[in-house]
Amino acid sequence: MRLGEKAGLKPSKPLRDIFGESLLDVARENPKVVVLDGDLGNSTKTELIRVELPERYFNIGIAESNLVCIGAGMAGAGLIPWITSFSSFLLCNAYDQIRLSIAISNLNAKILGSHGGITLGKDGPTQMGIEDLALVGGFPTMVILVPSDPTTMKSAVKAATEYVGPVWLRSSRISMPIIYPDDLTFTIGEALTPREGTDLTIIANGMMVAASLDAAQTLLEEGIDARVIDLHTLRPIDKATIIKAARETGAIVTAEEHLLHGGMGSNVARVIAESYPVPMRFVGLADTYVESGDPDDLLEKYHLTARDIEDKAREVLAEKRKGK
Repeated sequence: MRLGEKAGLKPSKPLRDIFGESLLDVARENPKVVVLDGDLGNSTKTELIRVELPERYFNIGIAESNLVCIGAGMAGAGLIPWITSFSSFLLCNAYDQIRLSIAISNLNAKILGSHGGITLGKDGPTQMGIEDLALVGGFPTMVILVPSDPTTMKSAVKAATEYVGPVWLRSSRISMPIIYPDDLTFTIGEALTPREGTDLTIIANGMMVAASLDAAQTLLEEGIDARVIDLHTLRPIDKATIIKAARETGAIVTAEEHLLHGGMGSNVARVIAESYPVPMRFVGLADTYVESGDPDDLLEKYHLTARDIEDKAREVLAEKRKGK
C-alpha cells in the first residue's frame, strides 16, 4: 500500500523536487540568497536555480570542505547561502568545517542535507544519511528541520531563509503524500498535530508522519484513538507539546527514519524523563547499516512501516493499562 493511502492522503512529487522549487521561490524573492552545490544539482534539484539565476549559483564540485567554507565566507559577507549536498557527504567530509566556520561562529548559513534516511534505496549505505540528525545535534547553535510533506518543505525553506542563524534542513529522495493545506501556519520550534487522539501519542518526523497517520487509522478500526504529532523541528524542540501529549494520553511511541541512537526518539525521551514520565516505545533503525535495495523492501526489513508503529502502539498501550 502506498505511503499515506490508508490515511486517505493524496500523493505528490518527490520531496527533493519540492525543495528545489521552494528554494527557487525564495531566491526570486530575496536577492541575498545564493546557492552552493556539491556537484549534485540534479539530485538535490538546486539545478533549477542554476537555470534561472545562474549568477547566484555556484558549483563547488565534489569538495565538501571547500563548499562549506566558501558558504561561510558568503554568510560573513552578508549573503544568505544555501549549502547543498547529501547529508552523508557533508557530515562525513566537512564536519569540522561546519563546526568551526558556521556553528561556532553562529553564521547565517543554511545547509541542505539531502537524501536523509534509507529510502534512497539502491544507492546503498555509503550515501544513506541514517546518522545525520545525531551528528547535527552536536552543533548546539544549529536549528534542525525535518519536513514531512510538500507543504512543510515549502514552509521550512522559507522559514529557514528568514531565520537569522545556522539551519540544517533534511530532505529526501522519495515522494511524501500531502498532509497539510497550502495555507498551513508553520513556525520553527512549534510542532504540528495532524491528528488528535486520547489513548496514546505517536510522535514522528519526515516520512514517518504519513506512516504514523496510516497506523493511527488502523488502530482506530481496533478502537484505539491515537494522536499524531509532527515534530518537524528537532531543535529547538517543542517541549510544551510533548509534555501536553504525555499528560493527556499517558503513552508515547516515536517513529523516525534514523538510527534510534541519538535520534528524535532520544530527544523526546529526555523531555519525557525530565518532565512527565510515561510508557514509551521507539520505531527506528537499530544499530546497523542498511544494504542496497528497493526502498519499500528496506523499510519492511528494517521495521520502519505503519505496521511496526501499530505493534509498538499496542505494546505501549498495554503497559499503560497495566499501570493503572
